[in-house]
Amino acid sequence: MDRYKKITAAAVLGFAAVMAFGTFLSRGKKVSEDEARTLTDFPKASLSAMFDGSFPEQAEKHFTDHFMLRSKWLSFESDIQPRIGERIVNGVYIGEDRLLNCGIADRIPDPSAAERINDFAAGYDGTVYIAAVPSSSGVYDDELPYHLHGDSEAQQISGFYDSLSRSVRKIDAYNILRMLRDNYIYYRSDTKWTSYGAYCVYRTVIQKLGFLPTTYDKYTVLHVSDNFRGNLYNRTLYKDIMPDLLDIYEYPDGAQVTACMASDGDGHTVESSLYDMDMLETSDMYRMYLGKEVPVLDIETSLNNQRKLLVIKDSYADCFIPFLTQHFSRITVVSPEHMKGVLSDNVDVSDYEQTLILFGIENIGNTGFFSGISS
Repeated sequence: MDRYKKITAAAVLGFAAVMAFGTFLSRGKKVSEDEARTLTDFPKASLSAMFDGSFPEQAEKHFTDHFMLRSKWLSFESDIQPRIGERIVNGVYIGEDRLLNCGIADRIPDPSAAERINDFAAGYDGTVYIAAVPSSSGVYDDELPYHLHGDSEAQQISGFYDSLSRSVRKIDAYNILRMLRDNYIYYRSDTKWTSYGAYCVYRTVIQKLGFLPTTYDKYTVLHVSDNFRGNLYNRTLYKDIMPDLLDIYEYPDGAQVTACMASDGDGHTVESSLYDMDMLETSDMYRMYLGKEVPVLDIETSLNNQRKLLVIKDSYADCFIPFLTQHFSRITVVSPEHMKGVLSDNVDVSDYEQTLILFGIENIGNTGFFSGISS
């Protein structure tokens, strides 16, 4: 019996030593491709960090992030938990055919967001339009367990719209998408809408902006990837949900993009494009739409109607922007999360008769997203 105890002890110690050594070797990694996020660096030791507890806390996060075979362990855990009745993994609900974010009820709208938009509209000579886009959890909230229900995204958007001045034109994206929920309008593994979901809302948005929408039959839909796994997959690494499609809508007989220039906020501009196909070879495939995030993207088209549009957006708008190119000679796209200073430091808002603010509902509670919007 003692012999077996010694063998067991040696095996356990050997396994622990291998895992510790592997973890040590993996500490050089800066990014997790599977989870699409930056890994925690080892903290710098200091007396203050030791006394306030931040050093051990950050050290624990560092070793957790760099644990040997972390991605495989996380994937294994996500695969096992639904089989034993636990369907929530890292804040994500694992449904029968889709992943859903569980944090709807915890989201608290930021009162200052509406104030910022109202201030901008008051000092702006043109017309401001706003579209707050629900996440997949908002449209398919009935698939979540009852105890996760709180204020619905419909209620959150409605309350946010009620805080906006009457001069701001509100667009009801929620009910459009809710009515079409049986279609492929949201990714199965991401919180965001698909290109088709964006197109369905575009038809209403563009009419509000004064144009007739381009009909669906005019487009050629290209499935550029059938292996997209989004931000909810990155949090769970759960592989039993079917991967998603990434689509490009082409209109060969319509207006064409003649120039696309990206500005970094420091006065430097580089040539860009609506689609960066190289991103399809990375773990962040959604970045194919509009490419790398930049503060300002200027798009010019072959139209000569002298219509200009300013778009203030987050990533939800990335697959939406291409539909607008059939109606405006120039579109300037601003990403508040990446710009330096305030909006007026980056663009001359007086150049635009119309401004569209389009963002995902997650940013309703993000103070930083709206902080730089001022006329």
